[in-house]
Amino acid sequence: MDGAEGSVGQPGPAERSQRSSVSSVGARAADVLVYLADDSVVPLAVENLPSVSAHELHRAVREVLQLPDVAMDIFALWLVSPLLEVQLKPKHQPYKLGRQWPELLLRFTDAPDDDVATDEPSLQFRRNVFFPKRRELQVHDEETLRLLYEEAKGHVLAARYPCDVEDCEALGALVCRVQLGPFRPGQPTACTLREKLDSFLPAHLCKRGHGLFAALRGRGAKAGTSEQGLFNAYRRVKEAVSSDSEGDASLRTHYHAYLAKCHELPYYGCAFFHGEVDKPAQGFLHRGGRKPVSVAISLEGVHVIDSREKHVLLGLRFQELSWDHTSPEEEESVLWLEFDGNNEGTPVNRLLKIYSKQAELMSSLIEYCIELSQASEPAAPQESASGPSEAPGSLSPLTQRPQLRRQSSVVCSRIQHLSTIDYVEEGEQIKPVKPKRTTSFFSRQLSGSQGSYRMVQAAESPDPR
Repeated sequence: MDGAEGSVGQPGPAERSQRSSVSSVGARAADVLVYLADDSVVPLAVENLPSVSAHELHRAVREVLQLPDVAMDIFALWLVSPLLEVQLKPKHQPYKLGRQWPELLLRFTDAPDDDVATDEPSLQFRRNVFFPKRRELQVHDEETLRLLYEEAKGHVLAARYPCDVEDCEALGALVCRVQLGPFRPGQPTACTLREKLDSFLPAHLCKRGHGLFAALRGRGAKAGTSEQGLFNAYRRVKEAVSSDSEGDASLRTHYHAYLAKCHELPYYGCAFFHGEVDKPAQGFLHRGGRKPVSVAISLEGVHVIDSREKHVLLGLRFQELSWDHTSPEEEESVLWLEFDGNNEGTPVNRLLKIYSKQAELMSSLIEYCIELSQASEPAAPQESASGPSEAPGSLSPLTQRPQLRRQSSVVCSRIQHLSTIDYVEEGEQIKPVKPKRTTSFFSRQLSGSQGSYRMVQAAESPDPR
């Protein structure tokens, strides 16, 4: 890898099938297959493939799809396999990186040797991690919006973007509008939607749970009402005012509405990495263990997501954290996140350990995202990501509950589910839960900002008893 712009991450469930992007190789020419978010393919005839850059292939794809110039910034080429994802820099040569793929897998994944030997990446045209969300809704080209919509929809359906049930239904309703056309009374019915429910809602909302454990987890009841909730949300989707009677004429509006709703998710557009965190000690024997997590990093901050439960464990803006990584030769690589905390009323600094062979990559990406954020112009005052409540394609205000009122929202942090180290530094020793002086364990943090992160304030040491 060459620098932090080459973002590496954890593949989503949609990329679990093996696909090759080089279909035939001759003496000088090759047919390169570039996959789009909807699984369609753009075939390219390429001369001298080993020396072709990602920039040249990117331009060829844009020409075939007839995308506007802004697509150069919106999209990037990725190498993706079931084991690893890599966003390419313009100067990268995809063919050569593909030949180095086994080395990347050994360096950045824990995959068994047999899987490393058989894994092969495909070349994909996907959203650029470094493209700001605020610029996305300024796009008006319908094909560009469609590609962004298809990619976001795939992440929602695969639960890579965890959503509350209300949001899943709202997003699913917009998918219904795009695929089925405007709502008409009597067609479709809730039963009709049930037949294709997995095309509109994430899999865990489509499964009908039964029995004690499903009831305890609260998923059986949700699944039982999914099609009716989706049907009701579909019925409330508003149509754009247009002189054209064709249903497809306003698809641009619904693509916009879908993306605007996704912008409410703090991990939209992130690069995803795989890792593990310690579980809090539980039970009489104080057993802990680890849980798998996804680490989502964007221009705005870092989110740690429970890979099994599909909810946020920790969400931090860059102004709220310090970070570093360690890569001991004989131990596991770790990404460290430090942030403010409270332990039984006592202000403390908290450390979270994220075990991952991609710790170095995550650390570099955080640093690069901060550099980009500081170099860019200040963002306009933030408005509701879903726009005016009466905008075409949006849902009526009756279904839009303010996110802050959802105390159990999947986007809320769940610090109690994490095992952190609470400390302040005294001399050269780190002592738990005893704030003594103003300090930070790490020097790497967003400097010169008006963030909310602060070190624990100094206090006088109590007299020994």
